[in-house]
Amino acid sequence: MNPQDDLISFARESLQLSPLDHAELVAFSDRGSDRSYFRFIWANRSAILVQYESSRIENSYFADIAAFLFENGIPVPRIIRHDATTGRILLEDLGNTDLWALRNAPWERRRLLYRKTLAAVKNLHAIPAARFPSGRVRLMEPFGPDLYRWERNYFAENFVTAACGVKLGADRAKTLEMELSGLAERIASGKPCLVHRDLQSQNVMIYRDEPFLIDFQGMRFGSPFYDLGSLLCDPYVVYADVERMELLSYCHELSNSELDWGDFQSAFWEASAQRLMQALGAYGFLGLSRGLITYLDHVPAGLRNLRVAAENAGTLPLLCSLCDECERALGAQSSAAKHAPSGTGF
Repeated sequence: MNPQDDLISFARESLQLSPLDHAELVAFSDRGSDRSYFRFIWANRSAILVQYESSRIENSYFADIAAFLFENGIPVPRIIRHDATTGRILLEDLGNTDLWALRNAPWERRRLLYRKTLAAVKNLHAIPAARFPSGRVRLMEPFGPDLYRWERNYFAENFVTAACGVKLGADRAKTLEMELSGLAERIASGKPCLVHRDLQSQNVMIYRDEPFLIDFQGMRFGSPFYDLGSLLCDPYVVYADVERMELLSYCHELSNSELDWGDFQSAFWEASAQRLMQALGAYGFLGLSRGLITYLDHVPAGLRNLRVAAENAGTLPLLCSLCDECERALGAQSSAAKHAPSGTGF
């Protein structure tokens, strides 16, 4: 039996279909992950089938997290069946429309959908840690000094050095590390909550005009501002400044935060800078090491957003300077590529 036939048999068995029921399996394009996605179609109905690699431990966490979130009223796809032995999940099909697909829709429509998304995320963040069933639902390690250090090193290695070709001398690297470790300490000083960890526009499906969260296998405890930065400084989507600040103000109202508006903004911009370093590191790694070159298309927007976040934070002058240097380096690469007889660039 070939792999696709085996997957079809799994879906048929899960849905208790008759052998006479016609069914087909349609593969999704590569999402840059070690999971394969398919749409299983039968009798004018459909479900999503996921085949994951258990070598990446967080993949095996998805189904239990999904069940927990569903039980707690967080909008996520319903799990139909999970087979941990084969690494297969069959889940509710929420269609093809996500926030990214609506990125050019009128702001009046997008505003409503983003407000609904932020309300759902607020409910996620509000789940008390004491209610989390850690005995049966596993999560990745919480955000803390080690993970924040890993993210900034990932950024330095895969983006600054590999993608931009910028070399940091020992003294400069040391002072930048001091600045960024201070950033991590401030982000970690707040009260932790459950965070999605990859809350960007392609991970929010829109089904019947309601948002549903997907790809939350990396969920963990951390700062709520990391999620807000992921969504509102998303490099895949262009916001006008007034649009972003309108949504951030809505977040402040929803949160009943003890922080005043000024401190709330500062916490948002700092966490956004941390998140964007991780995202740029991922673009460099996926684009250059994994050969998924379309991720490099998002580098200019990601770098521009990082520069805005670092400047608005007001506490990251060395990161601001590094962003400017990386932008110049990428500009020089692009110019050289245009004038070369052959080659690649972005």
